[in-house]
Amino acid sequence: MSFLTNRLSVQATLSLAAGAFAMLVLGMVAVAADLLIRMAVERSTYEETQRAATEWVGTMTESRTPPAVIASKGVLLQLVDSSGQVVAASRTAAHLPAMSTYWPPPDNRIQQLTRCSDSRCLMLTALRPSPHEERLLWNGAPHVVYAGQEQPEVLRTHQLELYLTVGVLAAGVLMFGAAWVLVRMALRPVEAMRRRMAEVTVSDLSLRVPEPPGQDPVARLARTVNETLGRLQAAVEQQRRFSSMVSHELRTPLTGMRAQLEEALMYRDMDPHEAITGALTAAERCHAIIEEMLVLARVRSSPSHRQRVSLTDLVREEVRTRGWQLPVRLSAEEDVLVMGNAVQLREVLTNLLANAERHAESLVEVSVARSGGQAVVAVNDDGSGIPEQDREQVFQPFVRLDEARRRDPQGSGLGLAISRAIAQSHDGSLTIEDSPRGARFVLRVPLASRKADRVGARPEPGAGVSRAP
Repeated sequence: MSFLTNRLSVQATLSLAAGAFAMLVLGMVAVAADLLIRMAVERSTYEETQRAATEWVGTMTESRTPPAVIASKGVLLQLVDSSGQVVAASRTAAHLPAMSTYWPPPDNRIQQLTRCSDSRCLMLTALRPSPHEERLLWNGAPHVVYAGQEQPEVLRTHQLELYLTVGVLAAGVLMFGAAWVLVRMALRPVEAMRRRMAEVTVSDLSLRVPEPPGQDPVARLARTVNETLGRLQAAVEQQRRFSSMVSHELRTPLTGMRAQLEEALMYRDMDPHEAITGALTAAERCHAIIEEMLVLARVRSSPSHRQRVSLTDLVREEVRTRGWQLPVRLSAEEDVLVMGNAVQLREVLTNLLANAERHAESLVEVSVARSGGQAVVAVNDDGSGIPEQDREQVFQPFVRLDEARRRDPQGSGLGLAISRAIAQSHDGSLTIEDSPRGARFVLRVPLASRKADRVGARPEPGAGVSRAP
């Protein structure tokens, strides 16, 4: 069966299965119908012969030879004595020898049997009169009445089985054809989706497969395919934008490094140590950009091993170990626990604290609290703040506002993008909210359930490398 399904199309497989199932069911019905028809014909024939024999015996009177009778429906009648001689018979059976030599036993006086010769088969009812009737009619001499009828053609031949077999085969072929048409109609939307999918290319992911109406599996498949194409298109476009931004960001340091090295070669009086130092600085910037790009790609594509993490402890440790140039005010609730990757969450805190210290004028405020089933970490600075229209833009890779470029010319613009990607991978969010002064970054991560089991004992190797944005 598996060989056939591998060789045949879905349409052919389903059509053959429907035809075979129809033939199997109709075959069983045909066998049952054949048996029932044969039994009905046989019973009807025996009932007719028995009725004819009984009626003939009823016409016999004491010491009188039974009258000749013409039985209905071609029934042959014979009265046979104990010596096997035909005493009386119907007109159609008068010239025939005794139709049988079988004598019913006294305790079962009516017997039904079939006798066949070279020319024909007779279905007989052998009726032996009662002892009282034998004494009245023949002075106690035993007699038997045979009532026979030629075996009907339906029992004598196999025409019925032939007709039923032809009917079953014809019904199976019709069912195969109907299933072929119906399956073809059902698979028409799938074929349309296949043709449209064949037109989809990496350069054009805007095409969508046609969606049939309804909630059947084909309609749900079409919607799922379109949703998948939409996600694929968004991912490819994001990858293209990311590649373009990476190329742009790497072009500047690489161009500067090449210019310095070319100047060192062209002008012999230049200090080679100074040229090499400048080139090394540009190479280090390229290396930092590439490392942060790898972190961002890893966070977006690789699943992280999670365990119960105390955000309270992480924030306190980061605040304590960081060499602050400004005062820091910390407000933290105890045991704010989440299920996450400690290395990646530490990366977010490091980026947010470094960003706040870079832009603050005199104070950085950090808070850890619970709110609505989430752990909330807020980092405030008292700097110039971020305009509302730029609050989402700063989370894009390599996007840096003028204030950020002025305060940190060597920054890559990937820190906040990495931080948001980590927050989203933890089913949380990282946003900028309104603040009386400066910028307010808020990290939200779902709280750990009290019954949550430890998911991973160790963080994924290389899942996050702490560095300043």
